[in-house]
Amino acid sequence: MDWALEVAGLRKHFGSTTALDGMTFTVQPGQVTGFVGPNGAGKSTTMRVILGLDAPDAGQALVGGQPYASLDCPMRALGSLLDAGALQPSRSGRNHLLWLALSQGLPASRVDEVLGQAGLESVARRKAGGYSLGMRQRLGLAAAMLGDPHALMLDEPFNGLDPEGIVWMREFLRSLARQGRAILVSSHLMSELEDTADHLVVVGRGKVVADTSMAELIRAASGDRVLLRTTSPAAAAGALERAGGQIAAVAADGLEVTGLAAAEIVMVLSRMEVPFSEVSAHRASLEQAYLELTRDQVEYRAEPAGEVTA
Repeated sequence: MDWALEVAGLRKHFGSTTALDGMTFTVQPGQVTGFVGPNGAGKSTTMRVILGLDAPDAGQALVGGQPYASLDCPMRALGSLLDAGALQPSRSGRNHLLWLALSQGLPASRVDEVLGQAGLESVARRKAGGYSLGMRQRLGLAAAMLGDPHALMLDEPFNGLDPEGIVWMREFLRSLARQGRAILVSSHLMSELEDTADHLVVVGRGKVVADTSMAELIRAASGDRVLLRTTSPAAAAGALERAGGQIAAVAADGLEVTGLAAAEIVMVLSRMEVPFSEVSAHRASLEQAYLELTRDQVEYRAEPAGEVTA
């Protein structure tokens, strides 16, 4: 069975506000899909619709080809973490998971297994209300894994984690994808998604802006810019312009070259005996690519620092 998450033509209004405007994408098994967009873009509403917590005005969301509410044992199909604070603070972490397991007909033995996966064995009998945000994130992930699900959907799972926890979360999600599970991760932490996700769905104003592989998105945002460092910028600029390049100075010894590949630049400069110390193709970050894609999709925009007037 194909355990993809399918979102098709979702539309949702809250009064006069359009939350979803034809949202359509698929989360494929075997990869981590990042789900990103500005505040108000429709990410949380989409995830709530997938879980049957909100009903769409049009369209559908399917888990393994079925609506979540129609699944015999939903937690075996899709594990989710939408709010790490959604727990009874007077219960221990272990009892929180035990209650969830028994409510879904899952074996109690699964509780200790997921506590071990999440690294919470030593604090399992402490009241969950005393957990730090990072510990609550781990507990929420343990809860999502109780049913050993085919798919996983997480909202901001990196929040509150220390550096060790971030590295652990990143590798854990990638290992789940390697097992053939479909993983959807919503996050504002672009640097973490860049190192975690294989695919990216970028949304804005309730619809998909881009649905592409991480590699292709970065490649497209990077363009054909090449950074050149040389002690003879004038000679280098002249030689490269004659070869068809466009040149812009970026530092006393730095030039940005477009229109020529890095290998062509090296060949031209070597032939003309122009010295250089670096020739490197520009690689955009996910953050840069994301900001460019969503520049016109931001609902709330503050004034830049230094331009605020009294």
